[in-house]
Amino acid sequence: MSFLQNAKFTVSVNNFNELPEDTGREIAFAGRSNAGKSSSINTISNQNRLAYVSKQPGRTQLINYFTIGEDKALVDLPGYGYAKVPSSMRKHWQTILPAYLQERQSLVGLIIVMDIRRPLTELDTRMLNWFAPRQKPIHILLTKSDKLSRDKSHQALFKTEKIVKEKWADFYQTPCSIQLFSSLKKTGVAEVDKVIQHWLTL
Repeated sequence: MSFLQNAKFTVSVNNFNELPEDTGREIAFAGRSNAGKSSSINTISNQNRLAYVSKQPGRTQLINYFTIGEDKALVDLPGYGYAKVPSSMRKHWQTILPAYLQERQSLVGLIIVMDIRRPLTELDTRMLNWFAPRQKPIHILLTKSDKLSRDKSHQALFKTEKIVKEKWADFYQTPCSIQLFSSLKKTGVAEVDKVIQHWLTL
């Protein structure tokens, strides 16, 4: 059994100075609103209600911590890019998110959740630009792969891999990996579980 099933909600924070003590090892999940980020966290942890899932995109508007034991955590970052989020909130997170991704010492890796039908949006690339220079590992989940045929899913995977390799992995010498994922079909769960457990136990 994966120890990720032991993840428990701990705290939600709205400002950088409210973050827990910068120790231990944590992995952040980032993703455009409605890309399936919260559903992915629930599927990976095998818990239906660990991260809040809403039919209305953009409901994750705080940094949510889910601890595993005493020194490990999964971090659910606010969904970005949803038009109905107030501009003041959007500006707030445009300051907080880069600071977190660029300065948090206990952050050992970033998982970026992208809708396979719309990968590498402008906001996705912004996340990559903020984090890749740190040369810490990045893993991309191409979610909702069940929405495409097998052939089209793999075409999207290969195309995204090529772009990420050229623009970030090779340029910054940053470890980047990409996979297909579906919360609905439970596709790719074992693969990302292995990545997360490796990062948290290095």
